[in-house]
Amino acid sequence: MKKLEGSYFESIQPGTVLSGFGVSKVVDSDHPDYKTGDLVWGITFWEEYSQIASPSFLFKIEDTSIPLSYYTGILGMPGMTAYVGFYDICSPKKGERVFVSAASGAVGQLVGQLAKLAGCYVVGSAGSSEKVALLKNKLGFDEAFNYKEEENLNAALKRCFPEGIDIYFENVGGKMLDAVLPNMRDCGRIAACGMISQYNLKEPEGVHNLIYVVMRQIRFEGFIVLNHFHRYPEFLNMVMGPIKDGKITYVEDIAEGLESAPAALVALSSGRSVGKQLVRVSTV
Repeated sequence: MKKLEGSYFESIQPGTVLSGFGVSKVVDSDHPDYKTGDLVWGITFWEEYSQIASPSFLFKIEDTSIPLSYYTGILGMPGMTAYVGFYDICSPKKGERVFVSAASGAVGQLVGQLAKLAGCYVVGSAGSSEKVALLKNKLGFDEAFNYKEEENLNAALKRCFPEGIDIYFENVGGKMLDAVLPNMRDCGRIAACGMISQYNLKEPEGVHNLIYVVMRQIRFEGFIVLNHFHRYPEFLNMVMGPIKDGKITYVEDIAEGLESAPAALVALSSGRSVGKQLVRVSTV
């Protein structure tokens, strides 16, 4: 809600309707590409009915053989984020060692599974024992740890990666990033997707180990997924088969009713939600 200098999203103004990614049914349209009854996903608003003036970030849903909710997550923006960050920036190779922070979240859980499909060794961090068990027992991570229970994050990473980290998918920033940098291998890659640990701080935490970016010749690159939506058909073609074959699974945390949205948002920002946080406003 605070103003972030250079942010690609406008700050929320009191009295305006919140926007976000959702799945909707078209009830009326004068746009040539959309007709009544079409199912779509993309940027809509936190309300029961939305008027979309410009559908530049709306995508038709053609395949309804899987849960429609997946189009807000694994088949939507989070899925595209995992795809672009992992394949384009991280350039994985079989046998490489991959670390994913916020690994049970909407993006992280898919990154870990893509890494396993690529033949990598994968470790994730999460904020509860329940989430750690989810990563290891359902999502197929090789190892996972609860960062809240680790007295020394550097030691935790050395325990999981005695030979170092080739790829880090960065979701949290702060102390975790600072611990990861000296544990990176030469020519490692870091995809900077987000830094959720910093969003609500009045003063951001410093990162003291940036010299390792130079010493280890690390590629450290941020990206904004909105600039890559033109590749959505390519992503869909790649991921749909493994989902239907059960090789990729997805965990959702669904709150019922628009009135549940504030509590769901608080649960998300406080780490209480498990998997992709959703609010079901209505059924289609």
